[in-house]
Amino acid sequence: MINWLLQRRLKARIATFRPQLYRTAYAWCHDPARADDLVQDTMVKAISRLRTLQDEDALRPWLYRIMTNCHRDWLRRQRDTVDPDDADLACEDCPEMNAERAATVRSVREAIRALSDDQRKVLTLVDLEGFSYSEVAAILEVPIGTVMSRLSRARQQLKRRLLRQDPGNPTHNLSVVRSSHEN
Repeated sequence: MINWLLQRRLKARIATFRPQLYRTAYAWCHDPARADDLVQDTMVKAISRLRTLQDEDALRPWLYRIMTNCHRDWLRRQRDTVDPDDADLACEDCPEMNAERAATVRSVREAIRALSDDQRKVLTLVDLEGFSYSEVAAILEVPIGTVMSRLSRARQQLKRRLLRQDPGNPTHNLSVVRSSHEN
């Protein structure tokens, strides 16, 4: 049985993950309000299910597993699909950025948005959040080989799409970087 002090400490730790969860949720759904709802649903479920957490050290992957399930549930409830090319990719959070940086951000977001949902999840969990392949496999409940193949395909598609957008610009320094957390 989880005691009151441990539960209180875990709730505080869960709250510290909110910015990371939001960043990943936004990368998955590309809608600030939807990302905020997804994070809120995740945190509510996590807090209400603290008793099911078996290893305190596994809190972070456990939270991402819950968020993955919340996102999957939301996708199942959606009947209408949104064409990724119709979405507005304005960089509202970075007005001080110069035009070239803003264009790069939009290009990367468009390229990530064009990935399949499965590829986008693996890519953001490994490259944005720094999870290892084995942690991502556990979060998404897929074999590690599936994580590796989805990540490889996602990186290849990103590279092709980004180079196709601006192949001749030498200052357009886009590369697909492997995470140091791949094992």
